[in-house]
Amino acid sequence: MNRSSSEIAFYDHHPRPADFYHEVIEGLRRRPRQIPPKFFYDEEGSRLFDAICELPEYYPTRTEIALLRENATEMAQLMGRGCLLVEPGSGSSAKVRFLLEDVRPCVYMPMDISKDYLIRSARTLSAEYPWLDVHAACADFTSSVQLPYVPKGVHRVAFFPGSSIGNFDPADAVAFLSNIAQLVGKRGGLLIGVDLKKSAAILNAAYNDDQGVTAAFNLNLLKRINRELGADFVLEGFEHRAFYNEDKGRIEMHLDSKAAQVVSIGAEHFTFEIGEGIHTENSYKYSVDEFHQLAAKAGLVARGVWSDDEELFSIHYLEVRD
Repeated sequence: MNRSSSEIAFYDHHPRPADFYHEVIEGLRRRPRQIPPKFFYDEEGSRLFDAICELPEYYPTRTEIALLRENATEMAQLMGRGCLLVEPGSGSSAKVRFLLEDVRPCVYMPMDISKDYLIRSARTLSAEYPWLDVHAACADFTSSVQLPYVPKGVHRVAFFPGSSIGNFDPADAVAFLSNIAQLVGKRGGLLIGVDLKKSAAILNAAYNDDQGVTAAFNLNLLKRINRELGADFVLEGFEHRAFYNEDKGRIEMHLDSKAAQVVSIGAEHFTFEIGEGIHTENSYKYSVDEFHQLAAKAGLVARGVWSDDEELFSIHYLEVRD
């Protein structure tokens, strides 16, 4: 643990580069090929995702922020003042700002896989809220993790905004929620954003923006693999494709090969045919009842739910069931 000059504590549990290499190689060997979406978030990927959140087509962010603004006091009453507030996948910590004054956590713990971005964001937040004790943890929150710092006698609440729970297949979502339940323990809670089922037209537009920011975000994964693993992906040889798979209730994102080509990563060689792709992300959409049923499998019970008038997005407060 390190304490920086800007008064944040920092814990470095960043995954080893070998882990990144192993998961990429294993994913490219599969049929169909697939790379976990957690690897989108290097520094450039995090910046591009922040830009996606500002796009007119991308309704989740503005809708969720409106819900947080309008209901922060009610949410804080359920969360409880003075808690240890943990945010897995914190990114820029933008949304937690709508809760901090009402919740007044004794500790805020942002947790992210992108080390430099995490440190910068945590320092910025600490400067904005001098009263807030910030303990930043660089870790892969998609795996089972332990909190590096827990004040004695303080109840724990996790904050997981956005639609990131949709990135997990349902069985993996249950496993993730179970990990969160263990993380927060008895009397613990989870405030979580969930994207709702809606028309395919709205969903397809949100993941195929006119400015091409989502395409750049998707392609940046290949750029990162080139830079960190010494691969030779030609970015111009792949194109972004996203669509709503209504049967499975999810948006799918792919990178499709525009030509027959061979890509090398060290001694590994991967042949792509025209149109053959890499599946980079799923984003499952749920009804409120479907999500509550999913959460129940992880030992979590719903205590509050908020959604907008158009029923585009929802926020849920869940507690660990005794």
